[in-house]
Amino acid sequence: MSEHDPQFLSEVCASEATFQLQELFYSRTDERGVIQAGNTVFQRVAGLDWDALIGAPHRVIRHPDMPRGVFQLLWDRIRAGKPTGAYVKNRRTCGRYYWVFALVAPFEGGYISTRIKPTSALFPTISDCYADLLRREAEGMTPADSAGALRAMVTGMGFASYHAFQAHALATELEARARQLARPMDPLQRRFLEMSKAIDEVQREILEMKEAFKAIRTVPLNMRLIASRLENAGGPISAISVNYSQMLEEMSTWVTTFAEGESCVFARIRDAILNGQFLGFATAVEAEMLAVFRDEKTRLAGIYPASVKIDDEIAEVARHRAQFLWQTADSLREVEQEAKRFARSVLDMKRYVTGLSSTRMMCKIESATLAESGTALSGIVEQLDSCQNEIESRLARVVELNSIVQNNTAMLRSLL
Repeated sequence: MSEHDPQFLSEVCASEATFQLQELFYSRTDERGVIQAGNTVFQRVAGLDWDALIGAPHRVIRHPDMPRGVFQLLWDRIRAGKPTGAYVKNRRTCGRYYWVFALVAPFEGGYISTRIKPTSALFPTISDCYADLLRREAEGMTPADSAGALRAMVTGMGFASYHAFQAHALATELEARARQLARPMDPLQRRFLEMSKAIDEVQREILEMKEAFKAIRTVPLNMRLIASRLENAGGPISAISVNYSQMLEEMSTWVTTFAEGESCVFARIRDAILNGQFLGFATAVEAEMLAVFRDEKTRLAGIYPASVKIDDEIAEVARHRAQFLWQTADSLREVEQEAKRFARSVLDMKRYVTGLSSTRMMCKIESATLAESGTALSGIVEQLDSCQNEIESRLARVVELNSIVQNNTAMLRSLL
């Protein structure tokens, strides 16, 4: 089979263009997406001469397998001033493909993009999602609807929003990359990951707490039934049931206020952490890009054409990274504020649990005075004991997790 054979050419076009895991892609565009500068990795893997690359629209490397909805979402976000991360399949001039995880962010006069090779376990899942979107677009789905479908897909994967997804994806990719390159994660990255894992565990604890509430929601009704059978002797039990019902309602309201809705206490601290995590990891990528540029400037004089001034690109990336660092620090200040709000909210819940303890004790006293008639009430007391122990245990864990967030926030502030 010769290199001019149609089958050979078809196989080449369907194959992947390889590059090294440690290599980074860089490009800078104007506000219309026209390429103003790039690095040697981008130029080499794209397969374009410098004079064909500079001044070309960035879509010159777009692969037909990419859903239009991904670019709709990407442009919607960056035009709104939001740094965005996305998996992107690109096309080399010969037809070969290559995947990147792209960080795209606005800056004065256009956009900067730094890209890494995706290798995490998350990547194949997203590739499958894109294939589904592409199929639906071929059936008539608009780019805007496709972007909405992508948001729905990541929500279905358990992420609160695309923003939460991109923070997780970037961290996951950099973790996988560091592991494969035998590089340690830097302290800033490790602490953000600890906070992110802590807030994920808070969510699990709260969900389990909600289940514990559900298990005891029939207790007031059961108390009233017992009281009705005891006639006059059931008066204290009836009063306890009313008191307990009120406390259960207050505790349920607390859970709703704390953990449900986009503006709840939990959502605010989670979003602040994820925003800081995304920005913090993005600064690490840009720091590495700066090191690459400086190394190339030292070792490979003249590697770039006259139209790409490496000193100018170093200055642009450095300014952009400084902006990311400032935004990361701002996110940390928000995390600190929300962690304090978080702690005050947990204190409210502790007061409700204390009230529950009083109810449980009154139930025990009444059960002891009713002799054989108190058997059913004893069963309720046992149920309350079990549920309250679980609630107290989970609440204590939530307090501990909030301390992890606060401690890491303080340490991160010292690193920036």
